[in-house]
Amino acid sequence: MIKKTKIILLILTAISYIGCKKSNIETTQEEPLNIILMVGDGMGLAQISTAFYFGEDTPNFEQFKNIGFIKTPSTSHTITDSAAGATAFSTGEKTYKRAIGMSKDSLPLPTILETLQKEDYQTGLVSLTPITHATPAAFYAHVKDRDLHEDIALDFIKSNVDFFAGGGLKHFKRRTDKQDLYSELLAKNYKLDSVKLSKFNINKKNGYLLAEEGLPSKTEGRNSFLQDATQLGLDYFTEKGKPFFFMIEGSYIDWGGHAMDAELLKQEVLDFDKTIGVVLKYVKKHPNTLLIVTADHETGGVSIGKSYVIDEETGERSEEADSVSINFNNDQHSGTLIPVFAKGKDSERFQGIYENNEIYHKILNAIHHK
Repeated sequence: MIKKTKIILLILTAISYIGCKKSNIETTQEEPLNIILMVGDGMGLAQISTAFYFGEDTPNFEQFKNIGFIKTPSTSHTITDSAAGATAFSTGEKTYKRAIGMSKDSLPLPTILETLQKEDYQTGLVSLTPITHATPAAFYAHVKDRDLHEDIALDFIKSNVDFFAGGGLKHFKRRTDKQDLYSELLAKNYKLDSVKLSKFNINKKNGYLLAEEGLPSKTEGRNSFLQDATQLGLDYFTEKGKPFFFMIEGSYIDWGGHAMDAELLKQEVLDFDKTIGVVLKYVKKHPNTLLIVTADHETGGVSIGKSYVIDEETGERSEEADSVSINFNNDQHSGTLIPVFAKGKDSERFQGIYENNEIYHKILNAIHHK
């Protein structure tokens, strides 16, 4: 009788343990999802390919299994710009060229950053450009034209972004209206730095405006700013212990296309790939994170072609069997489909071919388990 009682107790204990374990798993699955959106401005498939031909290490792009493509036309132009492209990502609606956070009818649209703040998300932005530039601005501002930097900076003051790093100091401190928005940010409990990426203050919001306009390009000697700012933001969000939305822009891949500068393009893509590596390490340690890497458009009509050497005496050219060249079609944006790479929880949602504004809806559906 005693033996039978012990067996029954053991069975009940086991059932209780399994039930608790199942409950814990379900609780983990319902934890709010961290979102990291990386935008390689102007980065098409050929630009990505340069990382495979010119990098010393295996590109981090190769770690992705869930890959799709987006179609990028805006409502006004078949060939989009960064403002309309980023607004599609941030609002879920396509809009006209040059619009920042506005509908095709010039009405303000709630951005994903604003929506998630209401759900108690932390928010962050990193860019090589002024923080008021088209791509970062589309996540918090609502203006009719991307060049209205001082108006965009006024919207930034109201945005309550928890962490940001980039350029654009003059749009806050040296404005035509003489307002000192830098001081206004300090008054709103920001720890600011205009010199370096110093240690964050965990009890404040943190911002870094490290250039009057944009930061230097890689060919101009920029250091590891993009990786360092990204890691600093991730450390800040992790220490705060709340879910976050973090947009990181590799801005100057686009510059390489506009300048038709192969060296600049190569170095900026490799720098962006290194930054992807930083984020992938974070995703591996924090599996309740969704990473999306894409671009707003392609710039330069870039292709990867044969490389030739010319004989100085005869003028004849011969193909180099073991190297390639970067070729530009022009110095403008193009309409090529843009790759989307996804990693982490719910990353399979990003497979297939779809419109660029679907990025927004796929992210929110992942967050809300739809």
